Amino acid sequence: MNTTTEAHARALTESERVSWLPSVRDRLQQLLAFASLIVIGTYFSITSPIFFTWDNITNVLFSTVVIGLLAIGTTFVIITGGIDLSIGTGMALCAVMSGVFIVDLGVPLLLGVLFAVLFGGLIGFVNGFNVAILRLPPFIATLAMMLVAAGLALVVSDSAPIYFNETPGYVKISTGELVPGLPNAVLVLFAAGVVAAVLLGKTVLGRYTYSIGSNEGATVLSGINVRRWKIVIYTLAGLFIGLAGVMISARLGSAQPATGMGYELQAIAAVVIGGTSLAGGKGTIVGTVIGALIISVLNNGLQLLSIAQEWQSVILGVVILVAVYADMARKREV
Repeated sequence: MNTTTEAHARALTESERVSWLPSVRDRLQQLLAFASLIVIGTYFSITSPIFFTWDNITNVLFSTVVIGLLAIGTTFVIITGGIDLSIGTGMALCAVMSGVFIVDLGVPLLLGVLFAVLFGGLIGFVNGFNVAILRLPPFIATLAMMLVAAGLALVVSDSAPIYFNETPGYVKISTGELVPGLPNAVLVLFAAGVVAAVLLGKTVLGRYTYSIGSNEGATVLSGINVRRWKIVIYTLAGLFIGLAGVMISARLGSAQPATGMGYELQAIAAVVIGGTSLAGGKGTIVGTVIGALIISVLNNGLQLLSIAQEWQSVILGVVILVAVYADMARKREV
């Protein structure tokens, strides 16, 4: 019995060592990502004088909000070694549900927003249940949810947009300016980033997230209920899906049931570019936000240079390949 206990203790110690040792490398990855952002921004500033104007910078930040929120939530999932393909269509479904709650059912504005965010949490809970309890591979479980959410968004809305014309306060959640010259949506993104960073770096939830991704077997042996914590992590990611749904529908002034497809790819790309390992056990919220900014700056700069949409996709794909290769190279050095 003593030998077994000692083995369990050694397994936990090794899991914690693996989880927290890479912190210095994580900081270096953040610096590299930030340096890349500066280089890309400098290039576009030189090639397009419009790029470095305040209006365009605000536009870049505004366009980062939805991708950033989705990426922040899925960072937790990817650190555990999982994946979430349902974040795009789940966001569209949450946007539709906000329209149903506020416009169709007449729920008070703040309560309707809360319900929409919690609905995202429900989507995440179902994903977590399927992964942790039913033991479905995360790719399959969330792929199924992606299809279910896409279909439900069309069914619930009767395949028609839901407009918030009679609730102007809803639109101001995103486009209003508590700080002059800065849309509220940008403040929401950075507030969400701060909350997520604290959860990941300063709480038991964050420690277990890293531990599960670094060595799930050792985490189980240490007595941690991995199934329960996986459900919690996926549910948390779902709350960010719901928040993104509110932000995109408030920005558009309508809930568009067909939006969402493709957002999951950009969000996952932001996570990877920001230094989170697809193998799990490593990643930061700061890196993810920087990754989301890189994608927005690339999209914005390429549009200012009148680069065709097809080539924009090619360039983004190359950037993702480079980021993944860099992650693999770092792992080979360890």
